[in-house]
Amino acid sequence: MKRRLAALLGLACALLFLPACSTVPETGRKQLILMSASEEAQMGVSAFAQIKKQEKISADPAVNARIQRIGKRIAGAVGRDLPNAQWEFVVFESEQINAFALPGGKVGVYTGLIKLAGANDDEIAVVMGHEVAHVSSRHGAERQSQAALIGLGGVALGVGTQDDKNREYYLLAYGVGSTLGSLAYSRDHETEADVVGLGFAARAGYDPRAAAVFWRKMAAKENGARPPKWLSTHPPTGERIANLERLAPSLVPTYEQARARLEGGTPAPAPAATPATATKPATPAARPANAPKPAPTPAAKPASTEQQELDKFLGR
Repeated sequence: MKRRLAALLGLACALLFLPACSTVPETGRKQLILMSASEEAQMGVSAFAQIKKQEKISADPAVNARIQRIGKRIAGAVGRDLPNAQWEFVVFESEQINAFALPGGKVGVYTGLIKLAGANDDEIAVVMGHEVAHVSSRHGAERQSQAALIGLGGVALGVGTQDDKNREYYLLAYGVGSTLGSLAYSRDHETEADVVGLGFAARAGYDPRAAAVFWRKMAAKENGARPPKWLSTHPPTGERIANLERLAPSLVPTYEQARARLEGGTPAPAPAATPATATKPATPAARPANAPKPAPTPAAKPASTEQQELDKFLGR
């Protein structure tokens, strides 16, 4: 029994420290993925085909044109080719306030979300950026790989403790622990998608400050008590809004540059004083001999950069 438990512990450690085989480019986070990009994309394409059969697709030309325009700009802002991506943006008639993206470049947006955003393309763009970020970061494949490892660990635990009188307790503890761990991974994925997706939206020329505005609207729609954070797949809405508000200012210059580029211009430079018009500094008044020395002027705080805010957002 001791040998079996030692072997089980060894297997668990091996799975825990198995080297990551992929990296999220925008955040540098290492991830373990056990399926190929082509397999992942095929699963997404197949699932999207089923959804289109089951859900009512909007026939409104104006709404469809709007989502196509926003979606193509977001896809173009990813900055790299996604494996096997054939971009498709579909509007579904439903009061659901939701959107999703699947591997293979398949994106769905519900009319309920479009109504909540109103005429503001920026709010739709930050949501679509978030969903596309799940795909570009391969979160689906990572969850599938994690589930496979959890299943393997459960089988190993069952075999290793089959003669142990406490077997049921071991299996119960493993089930609870793996469930809580999966929820934590899901929350991390949501946070990462917020970070990466907000960058996509800004690079596509959409205002990143719209994210907090949209999530306040979502918060107003929430009914009833929410489960505690450790039992939820998503971060608490208040925490999410605060994080997005902190990250957005560092992305505003990116947004403004992209906006100017899309409008065919360049950001106007700050006016510089010329020798002819520059104002000479006033001569300071004489200070009495017995007057206290003025306090030194504190050094200016350096402006926060996008990378600094990203590190704080991810807790690094």
